[in-house]
Amino acid sequence: MPSIVLPPASAAAPTATSALPSRDTAEALTALLERQRQARAGQPIPGLAERRLRLQALRRFVTVHDAAICTAISADYGHRSTHETRLTEIVPVLGGIDHTLSHLRRWAAPQRRYVDWLTFPGAHNRVIPQPLGVVGVIVPWNFPLNLSLLPLAAILGAGNSALIKMSEHSRHLAQLMSQRLPDFLPTEVVQVIDDSGGVGPLFSQLPLDHLLFTGSAATGRAVMASAAANLCPVTLELGGRSPAIVGRSFPLRTAAERILYVKCLNAGQICTTVDHAWLPRESVGSFVDMARQIVPARYPQLSSPDYTSIHSDADFQRLLRTLEDAKARGATVIALLPGPASDAATRKLAPHLVLDAPADCTLMQREIFGPILPVCGYQQLSEVVQAVNAGPRPLATYPFSHDRTEVQHLLDHVMSGGVSVNDALFHVAQHDLPFGGVGASGMGHYHGREGFETFSKLRPVFYQARWSAAAALLTPPYGQLIDRALKFLMR
Repeated sequence: MPSIVLPPASAAAPTATSALPSRDTAEALTALLERQRQARAGQPIPGLAERRLRLQALRRFVTVHDAAICTAISADYGHRSTHETRLTEIVPVLGGIDHTLSHLRRWAAPQRRYVDWLTFPGAHNRVIPQPLGVVGVIVPWNFPLNLSLLPLAAILGAGNSALIKMSEHSRHLAQLMSQRLPDFLPTEVVQVIDDSGGVGPLFSQLPLDHLLFTGSAATGRAVMASAAANLCPVTLELGGRSPAIVGRSFPLRTAAERILYVKCLNAGQICTTVDHAWLPRESVGSFVDMARQIVPARYPQLSSPDYTSIHSDADFQRLLRTLEDAKARGATVIALLPGPASDAATRKLAPHLVLDAPADCTLMQREIFGPILPVCGYQQLSEVVQAVNAGPRPLATYPFSHDRTEVQHLLDHVMSGGVSVNDALFHVAQHDLPFGGVGASGMGHYHGREGFETFSKLRPVFYQARWSAAAALLTPPYGQLIDRALKFLMR
C-alpha cells in the first residue's frame, strides 16, 4: 500500500477545535481504521512469536535509517544536532524495544488471582492480558521519533495494530516513516499518516480502541472531548511547569550544571524540561555567575552546531515576546552566550536567565517550551511548596537535596507526574518506570510494563469447578440450608 499523505482538513489555518471537517479526509481515515480492523479479524490475538518479529522489525527500521532519521528531524527543526537526536530519540526507542522484548513473555502471561475457596471450591481466577485492537497515536513535533515509536513498542508488544498521526510540523520525518516503515511492518499492522495540516481533530474522532495524545493541555482537552463521543479511552501526556527546587544541602555548582544541561537540551523544547528553578535567596547571584561560565563552555556561540534551533517562526517570535514582556515588567533578563542573543534566520535563541519575574507575567503563567529559565529565590521551603501547589500540577518535580527528610517532604507535599531527585529529566529515560502526568499535566501511563498494560485489556476470567456450590446450595426456593450457609459466610 502506498504511503498515506492526508490533505489539510480545511483551507484555513487549523486549530484544535476550529478546523472544518473534510469529507474526503474523514472517509480516508475511516478507511484506514477499517482496513486494520479487517486484518485483525483473522488474527485478533497475535502470538508472542509474531509480536517479537514485529518488534524486531521496528528495531531494524530505526537502525537501518538512523542517518536518514537524524537528517529528517534536523530539516524539520531548521537545525538539530545529530548527537541530540540519537541521544534523545534513537537510543531511547531502541532501549524501549529491547526492554519490551526481554520482558514480553512475563508481561503477557496470565496472572493467577485469589478465589474464595469457601464460596467457590475448586474454581480458579485468572487475569489474561489481551490486545485492545487498533490504537491511535497523535505525535507532537518536538520528539517525533521517540513519541511515536516508543509507545509503538508497547502497542505492538501488547498485540495491537496502530494508526500513527504525525505532526504537520514534522513533514520530513513523516514522509520518511510513511514511505520506509512499510518495508519492515505491513500497513495493516502499523500505518503512519503524514498530516499536511488540520487532520488531528478528525483523527481524534475515530472510534479507536485507545488513543494516546502528547501535546498541550488545551489541545488535550479537545482531543478528550472528541474521543468521549466514541467512549474511546485516552492516555494524555500534556505539558507542565516542572520546577527544580535546590536545597541548601546540595552543592550549587553541581545543581547549576545539571539544571542548565537539561534546560539547554533541545533548546528547552521538552515537556519535562526544567521550567523554572527555585534557589535559596542568598544563592541566586552565585547561580547566575556559574551559569555565565557553564553555558558558554558548552556552546561557545549561538551558531554552535550542538545547539538546536527553535522549531518554528511562530514559537521563535513567541519566546522573544515573552522575554520582552518580562523585561517590560521589571524582570532582569540575562543572555548567557556572547554576541547576539537571537538569530531570526536560523531561529536560534540564546539560553536566558530571568530574575524577579512578576508572578502574573506570561513567563510565570504558561509553560515556556524554550531556553528561558526563570530563577526564583526563597527563604523557607514552605514558600516553594505553596507557590508550586497554587498552580496546576506539574509534569515533573526536581528536588536537589542531600537531606532525605527534605526530599521526602517535597515528595509528600508537591504532587507531580514524575520525579528525578538530584537531577532533572532522567526519570523519563528509565524503561522500567511508568511515564505520565497528573491533573492538568496528563492522565495514564506508558513505558515498560505500564505501557504494555495501558494498551492491553487485563481481562478477568473466572473458571468454575465441575461442581458448583452456588448452584447446588444457594438457589431458590430458599430455606434453612441457605440461612445456615449465609450465617457461616458472614462470620
